[in-house]
Amino acid sequence: MKARMLWIAVLAIAQLMLTGCSTMPKGTESQAVLKTEVGEAIAAFKAQDPTIQSFFDNSYGYTVMPRITKGAFWFGVAGGRGEVFRQGNMIGYCKMGQATLGFSFGGEFYREIIFFRQQQDLDRFTTGEYTFSAQVTGTAITAGAAAKVDYKDGMAVFVMADRGLMVDASLGGQKFKYLASAFE
Repeated sequence: MKARMLWIAVLAIAQLMLTGCSTMPKGTESQAVLKTEVGEAIAAFKAQDPTIQSFFDNSYGYTVMPRITKGAFWFGVAGGRGEVFRQGNMIGYCKMGQATLGFSFGGEFYREIIFFRQQQDLDRFTTGEYTFSAQVTGTAITAGAAAKVDYKDGMAVFVMADRGLMVDASLGGQKFKYLASAFE
């Protein structure tokens, strides 16, 4: 069991290193793959909890991170890429990095969607680098969970575990970088 957790953590950290530093996927093929993964993530969130549709309908914008890789052995790192939407239209790409410190062991993959209530909330996210403090938490998506969630500081954050095994009691924060699409 310990060997499996360590193996998953090593794989997660290796994938983080391989994704590189670029916010936008390189090449049209990589962009198409990300677009497909984003669509699959949205479908998975809606299948898990149909009430999340109200956030898609009523939010000014949102970002979808279809695959975040996290690995930890006391010190944890996580990262992934996604697409950013304004009123249902893709406007750019984002990259997320996370660091944690505490009782953390293992590795996992998860998905994350951040909804922005109003234009100024999305504008804060898309201007330069944006950081979540340790106090911002995501709601684990389960049937009916979205119906019980409201915005906090103009955002509503939902996460969905994909796979892996993680023991985590740590503190950290997420840092985002935004890059506008050439089509915006």
